[in-house]
Amino acid sequence: MAVGAGLLLMAGSFAAFRLLNRGLERLVPPPPSARRNRWKWRNIWTSLAHSVLSSSGALLGFYLYPGLHEDLVGTHPPGARSLVAVSVGYFLEDFVDMLCNQKFHQSWELLFHHSVVIVCFGIAVLLHQYMGFAFVALLVEINSIFLHLRQILLMADLVHTTCYRLTSIVNLGTYVVFRITTLAWMTRWLLLNRQQVPLAAYTVGMVGMAIMMPMNIILFYRLLRSDFFKSSRDVRREKEK
Repeated sequence: MAVGAGLLLMAGSFAAFRLLNRGLERLVPPPPSARRNRWKWRNIWTSLAHSVLSSSGALLGFYLYPGLHEDLVGTHPPGARSLVAVSVGYFLEDFVDMLCNQKFHQSWELLFHHSVVIVCFGIAVLLHQYMGFAFVALLVEINSIFLHLRQILLMADLVHTTCYRLTSIVNLGTYVVFRITTLAWMTRWLLLNRQQVPLAAYTVGMVGMAIMMPMNIILFYRLLRSDFFKSSRDVRREKEK
């Protein structure tokens, strides 16, 4: 897949997720408790769709091509670049959606996060390298599934249900395994394989990890505090964000 095809696929993915976002209010109507924040309801469902697609694709890639984890730089099995390009399109769409619908002081952390992901994944797509590394990063989306489900239940005012409690527990468990542990492993891999990665790509990767790790540790603390040490005021504030 040439550079032009990669850019075209990213643009097509952006348009597809944009259309999905627009149609989701009919497919999944917001409950009364979420009608004041309709754009966020659509946004979370769109994010859930991407998380299911990308995490499933990453797991399938590692299952079908076991050698992918042995060479994270040069191995690029069929469809790998397409999956990463589709993810770039999603993050672009989500970036634009938040920029248009949310105040900057409420969304700057996620906008910053998305910027880092877009740059790193964009490099992988354009250079046709680092597919294995990008697939490892997409394993984070396994946790994102439960993170988004938690937000959906929160917006639907189901915070006092058993379903929400179970989702919160699974969310925290997968957060440690598939988000914090994965990012720590990626950082370690970069440090141990410094000679395999050009300086520019290495610098981008290390800067990205230096940004992602603190952000995700802070988010973990917020989730832990919100779901297990929260007050009714904290719940109401989170739902209204």
